[in-house]
Amino acid sequence: MSPEINITVKESQTGQRLDVFLPQNDPSLSRSQVKRAIEEGDVLVNSLPPKPSQRLKEGDVILLTLRPAQEAAAIPQEIPLNIVYEDAAIIVVNKAAGMVVHPAPGNYDRTLVNALLFHCHDLSGIGGILRPGIVHRLDKGTSGLIVVAKTDEAHRNLTAQFVRHDVHKTYQALVWGDMKGNRGEIILPVGRHPGDRKKMSTKSKRGRDAITLWKVRERYGIATLLDVEIMTGRTHQIRVHLSERGYPVISDAVYGNASKIRTVTDAALKAQLKALDRQALHAAKLSFLHPSNNDRIVFTAEMPEDMANLCAQLSRLAKTA
Repeated sequence: MSPEINITVKESQTGQRLDVFLPQNDPSLSRSQVKRAIEEGDVLVNSLPPKPSQRLKEGDVILLTLRPAQEAAAIPQEIPLNIVYEDAAIIVVNKAAGMVVHPAPGNYDRTLVNALLFHCHDLSGIGGILRPGIVHRLDKGTSGLIVVAKTDEAHRNLTAQFVRHDVHKTYQALVWGDMKGNRGEIILPVGRHPGDRKKMSTKSKRGRDAITLWKVRERYGIATLLDVEIMTGRTHQIRVHLSERGYPVISDAVYGNASKIRTVTDAALKAQLKALDRQALHAAKLSFLHPSNNDRIVFTAEMPEDMANLCAQLSRLAKTA
């Protein structure tokens, strides 16, 4: 029999949306998991099927039936992986730029999930038939560290850690311009772009709170290398926030400023910039509590060669300017 969660809404919880309330009440549940459960008829409010946006009232009785984890249906494929750490519960990978994390329209194979299924054979099924084990994501063009759950228990634990902000992620971002100040924070909501559903924006009417902390690592005059820590995990958050502040990530085809390359006079630098076919963003540090023993573990990944070479060239030119 599938496990059930039975909740009675308290007075202090009145007015909350159902799809927001459930993951807040039980951090092991993700919002996407809750939304899917509602759509599939696995959630009842007062014995009636609700909408995700239903506002709750005191005394409402919510019944959530958790279906058994589905076996992953993505196809295992033998693809090289840079595995940083692995044990019975988790696997940490340094993802290469250009690799999609999980199958989706337009990218049904050659993804990180396909590679992991070939390597592991035992990923958590909570993420769904096309996203087994996936707790968080990196954009296709972003390189760096990602943790994947190998068991359902680890998946629930890590999901709860993301909700509690126990997972700490630091990125290296190479941006256009000489960043004003040495450190700062960007606090702007991020949501779907009002005119382009494929993009995110700070101008969305339904934006969710987003906080980005940044610190200058190195200055090159025309560009700046930043250490960026995100306190929230909104889609494209770093890229949107930095672009909004006027310092777009270099080679970001969606939120960047391609015209900046025309201002570069050095031929070698211009060639490197044109050759960089992804945003200059790297997930360099990842820290979380191990799901099995609650010990904090920290992983780091060196900047990949394409970004490192670009930074080296920028540094050489800045010293001769």
